[in-house]
Amino acid sequence: MKTGTVPSVPTRYRCNACGNLTRFDVLETTTVRAFHHYTVGGELTVEEPEVVSRVVDQVTCRWCGHGRSVETLSEEQL
Repeated sequence: MKTGTVPSVPTRYRCNACGNLTRFDVLETTTVRAFHHYTVGGELTVEEPEVVSRVVDQVTCRWCGHGRSVETLSEEQL
């Protein structure tokens, strides 16, 4: 996985106020289970991350600056 990318995100957004489809600030709460492997020298490697739960708390449009008109797109709208 590349740094800064989220694999297979099932949710797309659209701002009905300005038409934005590409730039959103998403505040989410995520619970991840992972194997933490420490070396004898104390260096940490995190392996096998698994997202157990994900809750989107807030979505804000980057273009117009609010989230009042942001909607979640259905698969038919993609």
